[in-house]
Amino acid sequence: MASLPRSIRNSLAATLACGLFFAIPAAPAAAHDRLKSSNPVKNAKVESVETILLDFTSKVRFPAVVLMLGEEKIALGKPKLDGTKVKTAVPEPLASGKYTIAWRVVSIDGHPIEGEIPFTVKAAPAPSPSPTPTEAATTQAPATSAAPTPVPTFSEASGEEEASEGIPGWLWIAGGVLVIVGVVVWLSTGRKGNEA
Repeated sequence: MASLPRSIRNSLAATLACGLFFAIPAAPAAAHDRLKSSNPVKNAKVESVETILLDFTSKVRFPAVVLMLGEEKIALGKPKLDGTKVKTAVPEPLASGKYTIAWRVVSIDGHPIEGEIPFTVKAAPAPSPSPTPTEAATTQAPATSAAPTPVPTFSEASGEEEASEGIPGWLWIAGGVLVIVGVVVWLSTGRKGNEA
């Protein structure tokens, strides 16, 4: 049997190689995990946020979640894994403003993935407290009674009586001493005059 020319053999080998290449099914491309959904969603406008929820296409590890209001970092609870979900508590009510959730996780294949979710909080205005019946009566009823007369109080530390009106007690004592001294001087002067 005659051998085939080299050019035909090369052509048959190339055809066979191409056939085998297309016959073998292609292996699926390795796709990294990704964020499937979030709460709040991207660019959402909400009144409040109590929990940040991130849901991924498969289980993730080592979650990190940061909440920013401009350049200010807002305190959050520790991220918790729950299957494909990452939950993070927001302990304090959020003031109105534009916020950004920055997240980072490690996918199941060991590849780190991260992203940002901007959203806006438009907090509802706080209702003004209604006055209690006592406050309402105080504000509506005119003051008709005179101010009470102040009562002198006694200070335990100094042992002195603090009078809010009238002449202080020390002034009475000083006056009494002066009167006694005056009487003594007058008596002694009067006796010397009589002896002379």
